[in-house]
Amino acid sequence: MHTVDEFARLKAAHRKISIVTAYDAWSARLIARSNVDAILVGDSAAMVVHGYPTTLAATVGLMAMHTRAVARAAAGKFVIADLPFLSFRKGIPAAITAVGALVTGGAQAVKLEGIDGHEEIIRHIVGSGVPVMGHIGLTPQSVNQLGGFRVQGRNGVDAARLLRQAHALEDLGVFSIVLECVPADLATHITSELSVPTIGIGAGVGTDGQVLVLHDLLGLDMSRAPRFVRRYVDGERLLTDALNEYDADVKETRFPTAEESYS
Repeated sequence: MHTVDEFARLKAAHRKISIVTAYDAWSARLIARSNVDAILVGDSAAMVVHGYPTTLAATVGLMAMHTRAVARAAAGKFVIADLPFLSFRKGIPAAITAVGALVTGGAQAVKLEGIDGHEEIIRHIVGSGVPVMGHIGLTPQSVNQLGGFRVQGRNGVDAARLLRQAHALEDLGVFSIVLECVPADLATHITSELSVPTIGIGAGVGTDGQVLVLHDLLGLDMSRAPRFVRRYVDGERLLTDALNEYDADVKETRFPTAEESYS
């Protein structure tokens, strides 16, 4: 996937969209060699890369740095970058400055969480020529207000709110919407009512696509993971075994060999 127009075409063709996070050139290069459609430079970098308990520690500078690293190695993959916590809640000038930092760093689109209270910001970003991906349901930047990482939309009132927000985002001109930790039947219903594609994470199979954190799907952290995570390989075990094999080779003088040394 190379352009934002392809999102709408894939939905119209009933072809699912795959997105994976990346935070550096190494992971972007790996994804670029795969069939995955697009890359999300997520503010989850604050947790996955920098060890914070939530995404709230991400800043515009941090996201711009990760975006530049990813864009250098993305090799034509469509790159979306997260606008971090509060960066789009300080008025239009501050929001556009944050958007500019990510786009000039190589992002082709930005993603922001929620809608209530920043409708005009979204309209202005879209009107400025920058594609915007929406994000509703569990919005990690609102974790303190939500009382934790919890499924959203389980009762009628909350479900109606999410449906309203999805339609409002579509009306504002977003090109797609992430539905995070939403009951599968609700996500399917929202998807059926929208002309823009939905991207699920913990939202069932009825969305137009899926997004996962690269480190999760590669099994690079085998601590407790959310229910929606599928580990495609036990990467932590494979890498630990490789490190232990290296350690043993060094200590038993099996590495380096003559062929791995200079004369």
